[in-house]
Amino acid sequence: MLKISGEALSGAQGFGIDPAVVKAVAREVAACAAQGVQIALVVGGGNYVRGAQMHDDLDIDRASADYMGMLATVMNALTLQAALETLGVPTRVQTSIEMKEIAEPYIRRRAVRHLERGRVVIFGGGTGNPFFTTDTASALRAAEIDADVFLKATKVDGVYESDPLANPDAVKYSRLSYDEVEANKLGVMDRTAITLCHENDIPVLVFNLGVEGNFTRAMRGEVGTLISMDAGEGGGQAAAG
Repeated sequence: MLKISGEALSGAQGFGIDPAVVKAVAREVAACAAQGVQIALVVGGGNYVRGAQMHDDLDIDRASADYMGMLATVMNALTLQAALETLGVPTRVQTSIEMKEIAEPYIRRRAVRHLERGRVVIFGGGTGNPFFTTDTASALRAAEIDADVFLKATKVDGVYESDPLANPDAVKYSRLSYDEVEANKLGVMDRTAITLCHENDIPVLVFNLGVEGNFTRAMRGEVGTLISMDAGEGGGQAAAG
């Protein structure tokens, strides 16, 4: 399961779609798919609409704002589908909110069958319910399809003790346990998402997708920060970033 933020697709422009970024992401996914890896994706919608922000800025009810955000994720899902299919990668979009003219409704068994047949599956629409993030949607879908690992693509190369963009001296964790993430209140993802991964024993790997070839390296465990049931030897200790 690969989770990509909507903001990542906007690149340096900060809003909408940066075609160069979308093409780069598609190449990364295509390279892994060509190796026989079964890949599912969830993409956020923050490059268009963030439900919480719309709620605050426009003073509209949170549920309506979140539904707007869900629709934004579908736009991004269709964009990634088009980019992948341009590269010859068979792709299916499934949405939690039914819109059968443009995508399949989410059906777990059908999603698993697509993956078994070598198709990339992109889940749009979040969980289909307001008040839940796309991180939670990713964790939920990962559990439903029995994913081996949850790969969370970010703008930094792992989990740090503090924000590395604000603190250049921040040190990076190489491995963490779920308990350490919660105890130290590390902002990896929201509590519901990390709890779902914990309860279903789904390892989480946080890495930077912006570096060419990093998705393949992440699949091999060569980059990023691994969060699992047991941090293992040296777990929870910060390593030089």
